[in-house]
Amino acid sequence: MPSLKDLKNRIDSVKSTRKITKAMQMVAAAKLRRAQDAAEASRPYTERFNSVLAGLAKAAAGSEAAPKLLRGTGSDQVHLLVVMTAERGLCGGFNSSIVKLARSAADRLLAEGKTVKILTVGKKGREQLKRDYSDFFLDHVDLSGVRNLGYDDAQKIANDIIARFEGDEYDVATIFFSRFQSVISQIPTEQQIIPATFEEVETEAEHTGLVYDYEPSEEQILAALLPSGVATAIFSALLENAASEQGARMSAMDNATRNAGEMIDKLTIQYNRSRQAVITNELIEIISGAEAL
Repeated sequence: MPSLKDLKNRIDSVKSTRKITKAMQMVAAAKLRRAQDAAEASRPYTERFNSVLAGLAKAAAGSEAAPKLLRGTGSDQVHLLVVMTAERGLCGGFNSSIVKLARSAADRLLAEGKTVKILTVGKKGREQLKRDYSDFFLDHVDLSGVRNLGYDDAQKIANDIIARFEGDEYDVATIFFSRFQSVISQIPTEQQIIPATFEEVETEAEHTGLVYDYEPSEEQILAALLPSGVATAIFSALLENAASEQGARMSAMDNATRNAGEMIDKLTIQYNRSRQAVITNELIEIISGAEAL
């Protein structure tokens, strides 16, 4: 049975931990507001941009002059998995859920006889994957020194991915990230970015019945816009990840703070009972000694 001093030290230790988790919860809440606003503000632009690209891609479908980023290499043997996680932990299952989805995709592709290459963005994803998939690592992007994510950060990643594609290092590129839904809900997402794919949506031309004539041709416009489309998809994923990370951290630290409070209550009860038992034993010894006299 722990002594009174041990119980007192443990209570003080848990109280110190509770102060830290409460402070981290408040910091995450402040960062979440900005990150959520940035992620939500990017969605209309991304959706509209993809809608324009979808219309152009549909018009250029089947053309031999279509950009390589749209038509692909003609093979799907080599897959590049871009796993985007956080640089820090203490955010619940945020990092693990993304890595789990990437692991599932890698295992599926390997079982099909495909070649897998992994590019990690964020330290935590690399740490979780390196034990089983270190042989497949291609490169790593460190964003630990970036305080505020900008389009330039996504552009650098996109340029590297596109350069590797143009150099025939892989055939298909897929990004893995977490889409922000709410503080308690973040959705692990898998999205193919190369060759470019678009959801089946009604284009503006189909909706209005108008016929568009492009100058220059659809293929030339796509060749100019598709690299920006890759960068836009990566930037949107980074923003969604940032909001999801802060939401997960806020929720995890709130749970940790409550758990610390419950532990303090239990330890306090145990401390009071032990202290009461010590006092009772001392009184018994005093009374017994007095009666012996």
